[in-house]
Amino acid sequence: MNAQDMRSKLATLESKCDVLETELDYLNRLLMRCGFADGLISFKATVEALLCEEREETEE
Repeated sequence: MNAQDMRSKLATLESKCDVLETELDYLNRLLMRCGFADGLISFKATVEALLCEEREETEE
């Protein structure tokens, strides 16, 4: 891969990274508006707790 190809690939990756960061920030703000005080962090914790409860219930 030559230098021009590498610059092109880098530009594409930077663009994709920007899009993903924007989407992640938007999702985080939406979750906060929906009652998850810490956004993605509290959403993940809630989902993990629910899955753990579900797993425990199925084991009984």
